[in-house]
Amino acid sequence: MSDAPLIHGTDPASFAHAVLAERHPALIRKVLDATPYGPGQRHALATLLHDATEGVLAPPDHDPWWDVWDVRRHAGRSWFDLPFLVAESCFYRLLLHAVGFFGPGPWQGVDPFRPFKLAELDTPEAAAELAAADALAERPPHERLPALLHGSLWGNRADLGFRIQSAGSAADSRLLADDSEELLSLLSGGETLCLVADNAGRELIPDLLLVDDLLARGGVERAVLHLKPYPYFVSDATTADALDAVRHLVAAKSAAGDRLWSALADGRLVLRAHPFSCAPLPYADMPDDLREEFSSADLTVLKGDLNYRRLVGDRLWPPTTSFASATAYFPGPVAALRTLKSDVVTGLDASTEAALVAAEGQRWRTGGAHAVIQVNAGTS
Repeated sequence: MSDAPLIHGTDPASFAHAVLAERHPALIRKVLDATPYGPGQRHALATLLHDATEGVLAPPDHDPWWDVWDVRRHAGRSWFDLPFLVAESCFYRLLLHAVGFFGPGPWQGVDPFRPFKLAELDTPEAAAELAAADALAERPPHERLPALLHGSLWGNRADLGFRIQSAGSAADSRLLADDSEELLSLLSGGETLCLVADNAGRELIPDLLLVDDLLARGGVERAVLHLKPYPYFVSDATTADALDAVRHLVAAKSAAGDRLWSALADGRLVLRAHPFSCAPLPYADMPDDLREEFSSADLTVLKGDLNYRRLVGDRLWPPTTSFASATAYFPGPVAALRTLKSDVVTGLDASTEAALVAAEGQRWRTGGAHAVIQVNAGTS
């Protein structure tokens, strides 16, 4: 299975190359526009912009992250020659260094991406999604839970998910693998659910609404929400982002907001921020304490594209590779809710892959128009 090649950005026509050469520089410019950083930080960001596109990886001397996760060995290599997951992780780590996030100083702990995350919550679309979610509360479980699941899957296109789906709908046709019935069964009557969050803002709200419904209606007794310990990739959810989302629900007069607030206070909803969440490594390399936590859960659900890449390995798998085989190492039942925004994919049948290639070439892998709901229940 590990014979599948790691993804790199060496091919100028590849998705990975475009992220490194185009998206990362654009993000630096966006960060500069969003916050009035001073001359020192602006110079550091300009240096990162140059080095990340034309130079080589140059880790700072006194940051233990590079040694804890054995990343310093990549020093001096072209960014495009690095494994894609490593290159992206190093970029975000160095961006945080450039803006002074790790301090000491007045900018210590200031999230450079927070303006983008908060802006997503204060939109008419976000308000409409909440109204649709509130309307779901009166629906029977066989309609409500699948809709909430689809809302969590599609993230900031959650309005599609909150509609009651009919068989053969447009949203269903974009699901390339659909283990939702098995997942819904696993979400009924368990004790502990681990949900590994993906993005903040409008994409975190549907995750929280799903967790609220499961806690409020007896689907699970306890939920553990895994977040990033600090900003990582532009929109990944941190503890501060989760609290912003809950406060947003409370301010919007959503009953779910009050219930989530109470669940946090009484320990039925627990927040976790393990350092490995910001490691440039696949979950196959997770440390023992995290492995034990996932093993003790009745189910772990991993949200989003980055978590999927880390779950199966950031490799160019043949799309027909078995999802169960790729995740066989995982210490307990595991599910993935993921819209496709990178090259990695497993668990498709050959006819599905052939039809996608015929219709779209390879664009189907990266455009976010398709999704998978995949489950490996293991032997539990």
